[in-house]
Amino acid sequence: MTDYGARLSNSFHGDWELYVVTDQMSMDWPEHSFGRTGPVPTLQERVDALAGLGFALADGAEWEWQETPTGVMDRVELLASATVQPKGGAS
Repeated sequence: MTDYGARLSNSFHGDWELYVVTDQMSMDWPEHSFGRTGPVPTLQERVDALAGLGFALADGAEWEWQETPTGVMDRVELLASATVQPKGGAS
């Protein structure tokens, strides 16, 4: 079974986006925009968005968060990542 990395970010235009990195060769990945800058999408919203993209959290996977400061006075960009698998266990 193939594992992929899901990313949740507010860094591109400030809106929350979730995408699944399916390969390292392109940036044409499955993605979902939550269409808002806040609040942070809930766990259930992330699960639903992943399902809509055809993925689910891998067994035992948890979201890991990190901050990416862009400058001392700028807002902090957040990035969360989790290991996901195609729904139904397909690879």
